[in-house]
Amino acid sequence: MANHPYRSHNLGQINDDLIGQELRLAGWIENIRDHGGISFVDLRDQYGVVQVVLQNKDIVNILSREQCITVKGILRMRDASMYNPRIATGTLELVAKEVVILGDVLEPLPFDVSSAPETREDLRLKYRYLDLRNTQNHNKILFRSQVVAEMRDLMRAEGFTEITTPILTASSPEGARDFLVPSRKHKGKFYALPQAPQIFKQLLMISGFDRYFQIAPCFRDEDARADRSPGEFYQLDFEMAFATQEDVFAVAEKVLYKLFKKFASGAVITEAPFPRITYRDAMLRYGTDKPDLRNPLTIVDLTTFFDKCDFAPFKNKTVRAIRVPGGASCSKSFHEQMLSYALEIGMKGLGYITVQTDRTYKGPIDKYIPEELKPTLAGLAALEAGDLLFFIADSEEKAACYAGQIRNKLGEKLELTEQNAYRFCYVVDFPMYEIDPETGKWTFTHNPFSMPQGGYDALVNKDPGEIFAYQYDIVCNGVELSSGAVRNHEVRTMEKAFELAGYDKKTLQTKFPSLYNAFKFGAPPHAGMAPGVDRIVMLLTKEQNIREVIAFPMNKNAQDLLMGAPSEVTEQQLREVHIKIR
Repeated sequence: MANHPYRSHNLGQINDDLIGQELRLAGWIENIRDHGGISFVDLRDQYGVVQVVLQNKDIVNILSREQCITVKGILRMRDASMYNPRIATGTLELVAKEVVILGDVLEPLPFDVSSAPETREDLRLKYRYLDLRNTQNHNKILFRSQVVAEMRDLMRAEGFTEITTPILTASSPEGARDFLVPSRKHKGKFYALPQAPQIFKQLLMISGFDRYFQIAPCFRDEDARADRSPGEFYQLDFEMAFATQEDVFAVAEKVLYKLFKKFASGAVITEAPFPRITYRDAMLRYGTDKPDLRNPLTIVDLTTFFDKCDFAPFKNKTVRAIRVPGGASCSKSFHEQMLSYALEIGMKGLGYITVQTDRTYKGPIDKYIPEELKPTLAGLAALEAGDLLFFIADSEEKAACYAGQIRNKLGEKLELTEQNAYRFCYVVDFPMYEIDPETGKWTFTHNPFSMPQGGYDALVNKDPGEIFAYQYDIVCNGVELSSGAVRNHEVRTMEKAFELAGYDKKTLQTKFPSLYNAFKFGAPPHAGMAPGVDRIVMLLTKEQNIREVIAFPMNKNAQDLLMGAPSEVTEQQLREVHIKIR
């Protein structure tokens, strides 16, 4: 490296052992400080920062921030009064003998790289290559790479084989909207980008591969959210042959625990076995199927209780309540803020009572609760002296949703939500079917390829609304990391499951020919899941926005501001794929 034209060392290799040696270093100019007859340049690369001393005024005059340069000089100790403890090389500096500009800055910088995270997002995404020079942003992408590498190591250690699956595939009528790709060779026909490698990984199990995984790209034409990137995302996709739900859980618990233990140093992490919460209990106790278990508050159902009370706003409504231990001492302004939040999310009000030291109640709803029923209420809600009890009443679906939001807000405002902790759980026993509100007919609630609990017999002998599926989600801190299922691998069970959802055998043959036909040739029982890579990195970095942990994300409107996508194409390109814009 001594005669290398750009650098003999990267900046992370600079240490006291090199003092007195002639070095060649390369990087970007982070800052220039002019001290009259002498100037200092902070040189930055991926590995660190080194101070460069410049004594030639002519050289200083042609330099500017974010130029890419190479510098040759002698490494020496700084004067003790000039030590910088904030950087690893803070006791050293390079006295420059030669400076060469490798990449000049020809236009004014659109923003200051050092303060890039504070710049408005559209500008950051348009100049993402500058945004990623910021050390904080740069390190998130390096961190993501480390997390993905560890995922691969952990999966291989569990006996999984990494296999890549196709990107161009067939459109599926289930799930989110597909991204369609027109075919040039087959007029009027289209490929689709895979929403997930679901069918391919099941076919791998039928092919005799025992344990498969990949860091899989998935493509869905969905709107953005803080925890969902529009267009594409990555997941740790895995599938296991001859596996039960418990086998999948055991692998996920081991891999995720080790992953978070390594990269969330010092945090409290749920140890195996992770809690299992039924979908029905999750919606009742937490108001969501993505419960944040760092928050100790739970929701209770008081619908039947209020049927006995003469309070018109709660009549013929689902009533949920949240007990706040010691909440009777909360201030008037706290109640005003909670009411304001309730109205903001669409509620008509937020009733409450407080429990006094003599166990009597106080509050707007107290007078509507008969005295003889108050001991019953205390038992149902586990009330103690000094407690506060909030009430939420609406339709069953809205009451659950509102109660979940109020629970989260209380955890935040009262600082009840556990900090520096990762609390995992499985949500299990999802209903196999639900009524489609538009058609009034049964439809799949989740993955249509899941095995119903009870198998074929359940499909034949039970009402569809009573059938549960071997489907499960893994949730961490209120974020859904993954869905998964034990797969339906039997032809007759598949036919019956789809029949109940309004699909005939011909639909199966035309829409899912690969799986349907493959199941006729000795398919093994199999199961799997696919934790989201982007969401895992977002949790580990404590970022609130998933775009911060993706190298080149789209904006909230599904636009790539850097590349200018989506973009118009030429008439010739459209003709080649037999498309005319209407």
